[in-house]
Amino acid sequence: MSVTIVVERPDQPDVAALITLSDDYMAGLYPPEGNFAVDIEALCQPDIAFVVARLDGRAAGCGGIKWLDDGTAEMKRIFVRDDARGHGLGRRIMAMLEELAAARPVARLYLETGPLNTEAVGLYQSLGYRTCGPFSDYQDNPHSLFMTKDLQHA
Repeated sequence: MSVTIVVERPDQPDVAALITLSDDYMAGLYPPEGNFAVDIEALCQPDIAFVVARLDGRAAGCGGIKWLDDGTAEMKRIFVRDDARGHGLGRRIMAMLEELAAARPVARLYLETGPLNTEAVGLYQSLGYRTCGPFSDYQDNPHSLFMTKDLQHA
């Protein structure tokens, strides 16, 4: 099995289909007011780097990193399709995004996820992310779990 993870455009048909799967998954867990996923147009903006994980050429996972104005960055749209889980893709996507952040250099990373995404929360915790309060334009709400990681001490 061949695995690649590289920066790609999110508006490719197979990647857009992956993002739709992510949207459907989140819609099954949270009400609309609890979903904060950015759309494909936003993911194509120059303040976001977007990576795609491919298994044997097929889009299997993705994630983005948004550069924030204060020298920090936010992880966005981390997702691995169900039939591609168990290959360490989530961990590898996160590593690639952290490498992109370190090259900037960004000292602190943030992410917003839902508390019902227990597998994702476990992954983030295993990678050194810790719970924090709302950041950027987010407001505290019961559908969000905010996490951060200081890259200076990673």
